[in-house]
Amino acid sequence: MDKIIITTDMGHFRAYKLSETARGRAKLDLIESYDAIEGQVKLGSKLSDKAGQFSRGGGEGKKAQGSGQPNNLEQEMQKQLVRMMARDINSLIEKEEYTAWCLAAPNKINGSIVRQLKPEVKTALIKNIKADLTTIDKSEIPEHFK
Repeated sequence: MDKIIITTDMGHFRAYKLSETARGRAKLDLIESYDAIEGQVKLGSKLSDKAGQFSRGGGEGKKAQGSGQPNNLEQEMQKQLVRMMARDINSLIEKEEYTAWCLAAPNKINGSIVRQLKPEVKTALIKNIKADLTTIDKSEIPEHFK
């Protein structure tokens, strides 16, 4: 039975088609892949004004004041990436019309991705692994979904 395996983390998205060869071996073909630059860049390098590096007001004996910028920017960026991944999964599963697919995503984002899936896509999810499999060799991936 052919199925789709999706491996993702905050910086990488890979979708594979898992099928069986005539000899009964697993065959994994990459069908979609992208690297989300937002997930790979540290937050500090994104902020151009370097807020917080210089004290405001006062000299010796006075406290430095914060810049007043919200501190949830990293969480907001994560939410946007997770929304993008869920949207891409919904689109891919619907486009390919698969009734069985698997997901591997780190625990930190796994639940958020699944919650944002369309009901019919979520129903077709047959195995969900809370692990980052984006860094392992492609040949090792099918072993995790047996």
